[in-house]
Amino acid sequence: MSNVTKTAAPPAAGRAAAKKELPEHFKAYKHVWVFVEQERGQVHPVSWELMGAGRRLADRLKVNLAAVVIGPEGQPTRNAALESFCYGADLAYLVSDNVLSNYRNESYTKALTELVNTYKPEILLLGATTLGRDLAGSVATTLSTGLTADCTALDVDADGSLAATRPTFGGSLLCTIYTLNYRPQMATVRPRVMPMPERIVRDAARIIIHPLGLVEDDIVTKVLTFIPDRDSETSNLAYADVVVAGGLGLGSPENFRLVRELAALLGAEFGCSRPLVQKGWVTSDRQIGQTGKTIRPKLYIAAGISGAIQHRVGVEGADLIVAINTDKNAPIFDFAHVAIVSDAMQLLPSLTAAFRARLLPNSRARIAV
Repeated sequence: MSNVTKTAAPPAAGRAAAKKELPEHFKAYKHVWVFVEQERGQVHPVSWELMGAGRRLADRLKVNLAAVVIGPEGQPTRNAALESFCYGADLAYLVSDNVLSNYRNESYTKALTELVNTYKPEILLLGATTLGRDLAGSVATTLSTGLTADCTALDVDADGSLAATRPTFGGSLLCTIYTLNYRPQMATVRPRVMPMPERIVRDAARIIIHPLGLVEDDIVTKVLTFIPDRDSETSNLAYADVVVAGGLGLGSPENFRLVRELAALLGAEFGCSRPLVQKGWVTSDRQIGQTGKTIRPKLYIAAGISGAIQHRVGVEGADLIVAINTDKNAPIFDFAHVAIVSDAMQLLPSLTAAFRARLLPNSRARIAV
């Protein structure tokens, strides 16, 4: 397949210089699709974030935006399709069957590939969740098309091709990838990379119901029971309004308690940069960056984090970034809104004390009322 990185102009005979001419049988592929991920009646928020991104792409291409909803029979699955219109969908494709009650790669791949082969979208977007990554890879392989994973930006170029941008080489570079001469063009996007669009109440438009034609005996894997992840609520970094994070500038794992203390006082989540996970100071569910969590809080306080591109990709959507670092030339100061050149181990205790003096009396007053 023809995944190509867009760089400086190569020699005329190079692959990047290939003319973007679709084979005739792919010219019927139109419209932008977003896979609406739902499990046990709950839609993953990344689906609505992707609807906003998909709406922009569809408007630029002057085509329809469609939601794809796959799940068990019943009102929750239908509600997911209806809700998609409130986030900009022009139509929805619905596959509902009780063999889809639990996610299994085989059944969901069959449903989604059948939809693609029947209705022919030019762009298909999925969330880069555990489910979305598994499904996207399987569908792309089955359809023999290209897939760009963990994108941080989506656009279309002058000839209408999807331009999917993602970090590469360990997060040190950003590259824009095209899928030439194959359809659909597929991409996954991690939660919180794209802004959540405004929900606007709209009447349901067209819903196309597609039969699955699959029985339980056709599926090799079986779900015997469902065991919820008891640690699923331990870290809620992706959707926290305030996040405090620490990096190697803290000097030792013992000093990371300063980050935890400030986060606890603010009612915030705490996180860290990749080196702290690699050293075993903090668990991986707290890592922020391209290979960790992508966050979009109202306030992000980064203490002792240099801010290499791998970390920048994970935080640059924050409304307010406050960076503390002893190095005035630290990369994080290039994109922070407030830059404080100071030793985090000295500033964090002072910052915590200042917040405590300001917040706790007000908290008591609110409780008294």
